[in-house]
Amino acid sequence: MTSTFPNISISTERLVLRPLDEDDVPALAEMMNDEQVAAWTDVPQPFTESGARRWIGEDAPAERAAGRGLDLAVTEFLTQRLVGVVRLTRTDWHIRATELSYIIAPWARGEGYACEAALATARWLFGDQRFERIELRTAADNAASQQVAQKIGCISEGVLRNACIVHVRTEDGGWADLRTDFIVWSLLPEDLEGTDEQLADTGGFTSYADWN
Repeated sequence: MTSTFPNISISTERLVLRPLDEDDVPALAEMMNDEQVAAWTDVPQPFTESGARRWIGEDAPAERAAGRGLDLAVTEFLTQRLVGVVRLTRTDWHIRATELSYIIAPWARGEGYACEAALATARWLFGDQRFERIELRTAADNAASQQVAQKIGCISEGVLRNACIVHVRTEDGGWADLRTDFIVWSLLPEDLEGTDEQLADTGGFTSYADWN
């Protein structure tokens, strides 16, 4: 029997993490067309609203149903504005491990939202889901993503040489692939000791059906 993540919402002082829905399509498409997102991820460019609709309506539900992962919209608590996405992928239910990644919209950077969302997700995984390991992979030159990993307590485990492809602008305005290294980070339950207590208090976890 395949284990799956529940449809949940996770609340912090400033954010609500919840399943993506149809209303997120315009903001999701705009966020994924950002230059930094295009450079550091494999999101197709240009990213259309039809692509966003397919991700929300087909791809994300299929990944969750198959037990491979979970995609969560990151929204501001007060405005309900979409400010990012947290993804869990490559989930191994036998060893209770998963890979975590995050994307923050250009209009919401510099607010600490990536750290807050990632840490809240980690606490939910370790507490409610009884996971034992979270893995992050950051491109060797992606300093911003590496800072997030460090701030939430991750430990750098090593380098996967030549294992990552990033993207750079070409003279004609297109994108070209550039091969680089992955830095591998891990987060275990005991690594969260000493993290910011304000972020530690996520306000609890509720089923999405009960969240309003």
